Amino acid sequence: MWGETVRSETMEQWGAVSAGRGTETDPRVVELGNAVRWTRRELDAYPADLRDRREAERVLDALAATVRSGVPAPEELRDSLLVLAAAVGSVSALSRPLAAVRAAVELFGAAPRATR
Repeated sequence: MWGETVRSETMEQWGAVSAGRGTETDPRVVELGNAVRWTRRELDAYPADLRDRREAERVLDALAATVRSGVPAPEELRDSLLVLAAAVGSVSALSRPLAAVRAAVELFGAAPRATR
């Protein structure tokens, strides 16, 4: 099952982003895949020049690959979310898709609390 095709400016190619084989049974992975595709679509459609666009694209490409590979590691997801938020978090046009990525990442569990 393949998702929609999106353009990667960093890779300068088109490719499919999907939820991956065997992951349909894990709704968290499906939700993350949907959020990543939505964010990627909105980023690709955003006309303004963003200083960190390439970094945001790299993170979205990595998240899409993680989704295709199966159940992602929560810590890696949180790290990716932080980089993505830093890259596009101030762009109001991308706030809803970014919030969807955050909500999907949170489905994989809360960050462990730091101990003193």
